[in-house]
Amino acid sequence: MPIERLMVKGQLEPVSHYCHVVRAGDFIWLSGMVGMRSDGSIPESTVEQFQIAMDAIDVCLREAGGRPDQVVKVQVFMTDIAERASINPIRQRYFGEHRPASTLVEVSALVDPRMKVEIEAVAYVGA
Repeated sequence: MPIERLMVKGQLEPVSHYCHVVRAGDFIWLSGMVGMRSDGSIPESTVEQFQIAMDAIDVCLREAGGRPDQVVKVQVFMTDIAERASINPIRQRYFGEHRPASTLVEVSALVDPRMKVEIEAVAYVGA
């Protein structure tokens, strides 16, 4: 089974030694996506940051041949877990009836102090 490592055009350059997406067989692993726009700006709002990160998840997932209904696990990291309810409508809209397994944790900081949220995901694209 070949392993594909994808750098997705239009996505932020990784800040370390990783790629945006890894596909191995029927699994797709999506690296953590954050709420930074392609011009390097970061909105102050957690909701806006979450939407940007979810859009990046979607672009990278589709680039690797996946769809939202094939996401089996999501991990969300937030600097203020009290804002969880504000991002939930975006999750519900994106996944619809499909509910992936999920973990949400509060962290003390992300790679840039202006960042408030990071999302990573795993998809299964087999049968």
